[in-house]
Amino acid sequence: MTANVMDKPDKPDSFGAHVKRLREVRRLTQEELADRSGLAADTIRRLEHQDFSPSLRTLRKVCKGLGLSIAALFGSFELGGVTEEVARISGLLIGRSPAELRLLERVLATLIDELDRPH
Repeated sequence: MTANVMDKPDKPDSFGAHVKRLREVRRLTQEELADRSGLAADTIRRLEHQDFSPSLRTLRKVCKGLGLSIAALFGSFELGGVTEEVARISGLLIGRSPAELRLLERVLATLIDELDRPH
């Protein structure tokens, strides 16, 4: 029997943990995401805890609530293998416009330059 992502609840690199991370970096509660998605809060809880395999329809609704495309949801999940901190930063960037990303890149570069300067 092959294992899939939905087999391991609460695993940090699981799909449910990925959805939870995207929700949290947007500072949304499960209830708020449910309202934005047109789903029940219990559905969001079950998805994050991997109690079921969501349909494409459900995933599209979750994406609407998170303000990102389904491609961005799966693309960011497939990045896997990054630290929790990098994943949280990445979650903040997903769904931003190209103009916003350019601005954020400049701000981040400035911050990193400041951190790298000898004091």
